[in-house]
Amino acid sequence: MGKHKIAQAFQTVEERGHKAFVPYIMAGDGGLDQLDDQLTFLEEAGATVVELGIAFSDPVADGPTIQEAGLRALENGVTLRKVLATLKESKSERNIPIVLMTYINPIHAFGVEQFAEACDEAGVDGLIIPDVPLEEETLLTPHLEKYDIALIRLAALTSTKDRLTEIAKRTEGFLYAVTVTGTTGARTSFKENLSEHLQALKAQCNVPVLAGFGVSTPEHVQNLTAYCDGVVVGSRIVDLLHKGDRETIKELIAAAKG
Repeated sequence: MGKHKIAQAFQTVEERGHKAFVPYIMAGDGGLDQLDDQLTFLEEAGATVVELGIAFSDPVADGPTIQEAGLRALENGVTLRKVLATLKESKSERNIPIVLMTYINPIHAFGVEQFAEACDEAGVDGLIIPDVPLEEETLLTPHLEKYDIALIRLAALTSTKDRLTEIAKRTEGFLYAVTVTGTTGARTSFKENLSEHLQALKAQCNVPVLAGFGVSTPEHVQNLTAYCDGVVVGSRIVDLLHKGDRETIKELIAAAKG
């Protein structure tokens, strides 16, 4: 299904007059045997898409909360192959689109072509790979296109206007608009001109624009979605899941419904 499944999920949200909510979770934080239950919970709570992180030893885009979750997953023996095998087993029972967030080294170690095929077999619909710039993505794109897997691009606040235009034009599934400079992690506030930045990206994009990094409260969700199509919430979701606080996660997701 790939890109088509992601597009359908966003279309459903739009038809209901809601905004999209994409939670990030670390695969295998708490053990891979918890993954199916976590995905089912997020789907039933009303998430649009799930961004599923793969633990990696050098996670350059991740802040402390997600790094710690990655370490817990690695200590549990989680690998990219095991995550894909787990997803494959439950593929037929799952309706929510899955986007894997990983880095290029594990993909190279897997073999790019074999990785794309394994993603397709596991029901992975999209990928976020923060350390692959536009200039190098042709290493991946032919293999992803074969299976209709979306390559979701990140738009940084520090990128030039021309660079942002190119990223907005090339992204698939949705555009991940980074709302802060630096790594992931909960924040208390955002830059004043962020609304203009998000609206400018929306004007250039043929797919939904989602704001992410630092989004941690229902107020953040409501404030940001006034200027874009939805939010990605990572560190806060990871922390709440680790603490077993699912009610607060439901409140965050509900905030996107207005």
